[in-house]
Amino acid sequence: MIRISTVIIYMALLLPFGITKAHAGAYKAATFNYSICFQQDTADTVKKKLDTVIVTPINRALLKGFADSLNVKLSTLTPNASIQQMLKGNIAGVYVQETTGEPGTEQSMIIRGLSSPLFSKNDIYNQQPMVYVNGVPLVQESSFVFDIQKYGFNRIGPATNLLAGYDIGNINSIEVIKDPLELAKLGPNAANGAVWITTKGARSGNRQLSINSYFGFVQASKVSTTNAAYENQFRKPFYQKYATESDYLNYPGYLRDSTNADYYGPARWNDLYYQNTAVHSVDLGLTGGSDRANFRFFGSGTTNAGNADNTALNRYTASFQINMLPFSWLTVSSNVNASRMDRDRNRSLRDRFAETRYIPDLYNPLPPSENTYQALLNEDSKSIDNNKTTAVNGYLSLGVDFNKFKFVSRLSFDYNQGTRDVFYPSTLMEGNNYVSSYLGYNQRFRIDNSLNYTRELNKDNKVVFTAGQSYQTDTHKYNYANAYNGPNDFIKINVVEGGTDSATYLKPVGYLVYRYIDKEQARLFSVYGSAKYEYKDLLSFSALIRDDGSSNAQPGSRWFIAPAFSGQWNLKNQFLKESSTFDDLTLNASWSRIGKPFTDDRFAAGPQYRVEIGWDAEPTIPGYNGVAGISRPYTSGWVGYNLKWSYTDELNVALNASLFKGRLNASATYYIKDDKRMLLSIPVPQEYGFESSYVSGMGVRNTGIELGLQGSIIKTSNGLNWTSGINASINKNKLTALPNGLDELVIGDRKLKVGQAIDQFYIFQNQGIYNSDSEVPVNPATNKRMTFEGTTLKAGDPKWQDLNGDYVINDADKVLKGHSMPKITGGWSNDFRYGNFDLNFNIIFAVGQKALNQVASSQYDFINRESGNDINSIKEIFSWQVNVDASKYPIYNPWSSVVPYRLDQDLFLENASYAKLRTVSVGYDLSKSAMFTKLKSTFKRAYIYLTANNLVTVSPFSGSDPELIDYNGIYTGYGMAIPRTYIIGLKLDL
Repeated sequence: MIRISTVIIYMALLLPFGITKAHAGAYKAATFNYSICFQQDTADTVKKKLDTVIVTPINRALLKGFADSLNVKLSTLTPNASIQQMLKGNIAGVYVQETTGEPGTEQSMIIRGLSSPLFSKNDIYNQQPMVYVNGVPLVQESSFVFDIQKYGFNRIGPATNLLAGYDIGNINSIEVIKDPLELAKLGPNAANGAVWITTKGARSGNRQLSINSYFGFVQASKVSTTNAAYENQFRKPFYQKYATESDYLNYPGYLRDSTNADYYGPARWNDLYYQNTAVHSVDLGLTGGSDRANFRFFGSGTTNAGNADNTALNRYTASFQINMLPFSWLTVSSNVNASRMDRDRNRSLRDRFAETRYIPDLYNPLPPSENTYQALLNEDSKSIDNNKTTAVNGYLSLGVDFNKFKFVSRLSFDYNQGTRDVFYPSTLMEGNNYVSSYLGYNQRFRIDNSLNYTRELNKDNKVVFTAGQSYQTDTHKYNYANAYNGPNDFIKINVVEGGTDSATYLKPVGYLVYRYIDKEQARLFSVYGSAKYEYKDLLSFSALIRDDGSSNAQPGSRWFIAPAFSGQWNLKNQFLKESSTFDDLTLNASWSRIGKPFTDDRFAAGPQYRVEIGWDAEPTIPGYNGVAGISRPYTSGWVGYNLKWSYTDELNVALNASLFKGRLNASATYYIKDDKRMLLSIPVPQEYGFESSYVSGMGVRNTGIELGLQGSIIKTSNGLNWTSGINASINKNKLTALPNGLDELVIGDRKLKVGQAIDQFYIFQNQGIYNSDSEVPVNPATNKRMTFEGTTLKAGDPKWQDLNGDYVINDADKVLKGHSMPKITGGWSNDFRYGNFDLNFNIIFAVGQKALNQVASSQYDFINRESGNDINSIKEIFSWQVNVDASKYPIYNPWSSVVPYRLDQDLFLENASYAKLRTVSVGYDLSKSAMFTKLKSTFKRAYIYLTANNLVTVSPFSGSDPELIDYNGIYTGYGMAIPRTYIIGLKLDL
């Protein structure tokens, strides 16, 4: 009752203000405030209700701003498998990270810059925008599975990109919502931005059938392979210049014997690793119905392949929608979307050892021999690695319209489930086989109700009031178990189920088993009130206020009040009404505050106890030999009290213009986004017992400009037509505050400093090499040579800049340099049409980002890499190729204890800017040709097309592809190439 009365009070307070139509006012559906503007129940009106109101609750005509909308028509011609790939480079302010070309892998989207520093892959999950499908907010996978992982390369489980489960053939529109007021309507779910997807809707009338199918292939990468002779030649100058007799005696065995054909013979492993692989897809859409009820069915099957290591993603989707209008005042609409994805993963050693947590003897790496690699693949074929992901979402909506009063009630759900079954035989594990099983799911259930009242005061003034409520409950759960040392390689799967005498040793099969089980729930309850005032077609003012309560918040801070305001001024109607040049000129300004609830439940109740007894080598193992205990969460960090909601304040000023009867459209937006009161895990003194403590108070500001320009450069009735569009975004981030009033803080290999960007590298500045001991500077106060963390520098060591002049090189001499995020991103698209032919091409670009080349660092640091025998010492089969320009780096002493080829120096910092010719497509409309004239009664449209993807990359980056850089700006070389893809397709409308 308290919260209901709060809404009434809010409504009273908002009466003088009003809420705007807003260029994304179409997102009323997101707050479940549908614009069901019914007229009289004539036959034509009834049909219009079904075909426009129910089917498409978003009024896309109100979504002004070229940079915010994806050209879906052109996207249907490309074989992109995920929503992220569809948006990449096509929407201003949206930066997509595709760190590998392996199909079905997780990808990320960042809207308007980083809202917090990235210390681990876990942090990426907390910055993803909310994706809505027909108004259903998709539940995101919880990042809590990283808590039980020793290595964070991949999530436990199938780790499949859930946004790869939607076929572009079933999508009607994709909009990126960035306006603060519209995001505020969506509430805390959309604190990081929102992507609004509307699937194709049903239509009344005769049956309509559409088919789209393509077939093609991905092209194998061309690489220059190497063998032991190349490696010997690479190491030769280091040994000639610095090696001692002991170093020669310890020369790796696999490089000693030049008669060993496995290492010194032809390096033809690439013939087995890289392949030209087929890709194909077919989809079918069927729609029809009467004036009182209509439906649409869609189904598709797609195989998306990588060009390496037999990786692939097989996807099957289905969608069904039905709409009914039993009375002129009542509408009923429902929709269900389902998908199934089966993923064939890579077979890299690193990912296998990360899964098994078992590092074998790495002294002799995989040889580049084709025969030896084939023998390994033969053994690997005895493995099992099944990855399956199933997802389903939908809604049931009821709309009641009594002229001025409109009520909408909506029930929606989203559910996804992932399973992974793994088995590695003893022949791949030094006689110790391995099996694991994972089952996890994420589900969301949501109920929304909204009441809308419209009052026209007179012909010039109108007000609209809205009140609403929503309740959302999320559940995340996983069961994971792994087992070692089975009796044989024939018992492969499901051995971790059941058991008799012991929770650790399953005597029927003899495996040593570890189990991990976790579940968390979160509930979000919201009430809101809004109002808008419109004056003629000139001005509109909007205001909204909402109260959100989260179960993940601490008891004293369960609720968060969030206001939002907006104003829109039609400059065209105000000053240029008679102008024939301007079709539209609109200025919009909006501001909002949106709460950001905690992403998991560990913060809800302050300090916690949990089962956590492992050992230094395996801190994530919950017990050993069946013994477990209750302890404080020392490794995961102390959670104290008085942790309040984080929140985002965002200001947006946008100018949109349309000129020359729609031939030229332009938009310019300036924004300031402040993320405040965020949590940060701060290191604490060792005597506390905890590694860190969570404290709130971190602030990050992003400022930027987004530009969009689209025009019909050549427009004729029968000749050549050329339409071109470009979008660009400039973004800058800055740390505005640290908890406890700190000015700077070092966490791991990152340094945060107030006033500086949060994506900078913390590195030494390299100035060359000391060719002799005499070149090393001597401290006049002590007559001792310069040291590096206590070690005296010598000939063959790097010259690192001594910033503070104390003749000691340490962290105090590191600088913040470069940015892992681009400063400028965008894309340029062009569409040419002549007769029945059309040609489209798309270029994307990212400028201003840097990357640390770990591939080069590892290759030069061969002494420490080979002696480490850890996860970073692995030499994959694809390591036997030319990755580094050997003339680019100085010859340091690799045996030096200062580790001269360490990654944290600007020697390995490279410009990773790029421009890509991403898509070229040529099409021909067969239905307009003479040969199809007689078939027009059967074929409404027939269109054939050829498309090539990822054709050319221009970049100063020395690695294989500047896109294949991890979230932290480090190029590891593990990302598979984003392949060139060629397809031929046919679209039919019957």
